[in-house]
Amino acid sequence: APTGGAGEWAVCDGAITVTKYDMYSEYEYGDAHVHVEFNLPDMPDKEGQDKANSGLFIHGCYEIQILDSSMNGDNINEYDCGALYGIAAPLVNACKGPGEWQAFDVFIRAAKLNEDGSVAENAVMTVFLNGQIIHNNLEIPRHTACGSYDHVVERGPVFLQDHKCPVSFRNIWVQPLD
Repeated sequence: APTGGAGEWAVCDGAITVTKYDMYSEYEYGDAHVHVEFNLPDMPDKEGQDKANSGLFIHGCYEIQILDSSMNGDNINEYDCGALYGIAAPLVNACKGPGEWQAFDVFIRAAKLNEDGSVAENAVMTVFLNGQIIHNNLEIPRHTACGSYDHVVERGPVFLQDHKCPVSFRNIWVQPLD
């Protein structure tokens, strides 16, 4: 569940920066185009999951990893920047270096649920990172860990993760497509 804290992040020059707590929108959406810009801090003394870590959760239950994997070249996995966390690695490493604004454009077709809450049809996601396609019509078999929900939903919020790294965000918007 979210740790709350609306208004706890630093605000400067039109951007918000992680300081304490996760942040999520009150607005919940189904099928949509979600746009989020982010800027990774330079953390040269860190590596792996400690290097500029955060996450963009679509519907509050599918995490797209935010991480400085700019130096990884083609050696990417399901935990690098743009990965659907623990499920699918990005098709290419499109991550820019620290200090540069980057953008996710996510097109989500929401899961469809049966009356009993079981999944009738999995969600499908196409994701661009910095204009490069990194997931193309990816069927999502389950939720990822640590989101607003511990199950698949038909509608949910934009959720930005506090992972103790000062990642900045700006120009966050959702265009409903349903």
